Amino acid sequence: MIKAKGRWPKVGLDSGVEDATLLILEWLGEQGVGAMIRVDAERMQEGRPAWTFAAGGGPLPGGGMRADGASVAECMGRALIRLREAGLTVPF
Repeated sequence: MIKAKGRWPKVGLDSGVEDATLLILEWLGEQGVGAMIRVDAERMQEGRPAWTFAAGGGPLPGGGMRADGASVAECMGRALIRLREAGLTVPF
């Protein structure tokens, strides 16, 4: 793995994962993983989970991974679980 470049702030215990989402995406890129998070306005209007995290490449299995949620926090929480299951321990 590539060493982080000292950009990680101290995250308080009362902060949610959404506060670190961009740093997580940057860290994944440093590991060779392409990743994105997006919101789908149509799904939001329909009352369906509108946030999607998708990642692939690097040390992830060939098909990559996806996680959906009704909020950024829910989506990223699910994504972190899936990343850990795939063997990537995100430093958050």
